[in-house]
Amino acid sequence: MVGLLSISFSPILVRFASEAPGEAVAVWRTVMATLLLAPAALVRIGPEVRRFTRREHGFIVAAGVVLAFHFITWIESLYHTTVASASVLVAMSPIFLAVLGFLFLRERLALRTVVAVLVAVLGAVLIGVGDAGDARAARAVLGNSLALGAALLVSVYLIIGRVVRQQTSWLAYVFPVYTVVALTTVGFAVLRGVPLFGYEPAFYGLCALMALGPQLLGHGSINYAIKYFPAAIIGLLTLLEPVVASVAAYVLFGEQPGLVAAMGMALVLAAVLAALWPRRRSVAAS
Repeated sequence: MVGLLSISFSPILVRFASEAPGEAVAVWRTVMATLLLAPAALVRIGPEVRRFTRREHGFIVAAGVVLAFHFITWIESLYHTTVASASVLVAMSPIFLAVLGFLFLRERLALRTVVAVLVAVLGAVLIGVGDAGDARAARAVLGNSLALGAALLVSVYLIIGRVVRQQTSWLAYVFPVYTVVALTTVGFAVLRGVPLFGYEPAFYGLCALMALGPQLLGHGSINYAIKYFPAAIIGLLTLLEPVVASVAAYVLFGEQPGLVAAMGMALVLAAVLAALWPRRRSVAAS
């Protein structure tokens, strides 16, 4: 829950840091997160990393590249559309996760979970519909497309993490992945000619908050949990993000959700509650 709440404030921090291009935000967020983990990781993970197979190295590189482009597309989407719309579309990942989990991991979901995912996604769509009347929506096609692409990318990333984390400790997985993410975002920004220096000190402070909160506490918690929960369940829980982000955007930026959006939020919360409500166990006869 701490991780999910941390992720929910990512779009708010990005909006505050929007004096700089989205690629610069992605670079400093990922570089700072890697540097924060480095002291512990460099001391502790050496022996485990040296035992990685070529397959595990390949998965970690792939996960890092995919996560880097998730951050790039997700952050950039917030420059073109509303917080609510971007949060809703990136929260469509349970649909991608359900399909990818079935195709590659053979994860079969209970009927209740399938229904909960569908209801939660319907609620997320309603949030987006309710947000469609915003003045920014007229130029939001690019932003919405980027957010949907970010949803697909994070789904692939979670599937890879689900495989690798079964045999790998949290730090030995997260630090190499975040290192690849940082190198990828830096390389992409350099190729695009995006300046990385010369911004106000507040910008770098906001990026440090993103690194510590949404990335380390947020994505870090998900990377820990993905070992113990099916990827689709993790994706379902992340549907709380558009609810929290929409409320925060209303308080801070005046992006007021209408009745339809409020109904969508209620559906998301109900679906998450239904999916997590403990199943009744039958008592064996003595």
